[in-house]
Amino acid sequence: MKVGIIGAGVMGAGIAQAFAINEEYAVVICDISE
Repeated sequence: MKVGIIGAGVMGAGIAQAFAINEEYAVVICDISE
């Protein structure tokens, strides 16, 4: 399953890390400042 997270701040990074721990999820983070 793919998970997309918009916003790589503290909360976005925490959510991404929570999903990335489980190998079922492919995580993509997008931040507007990059």
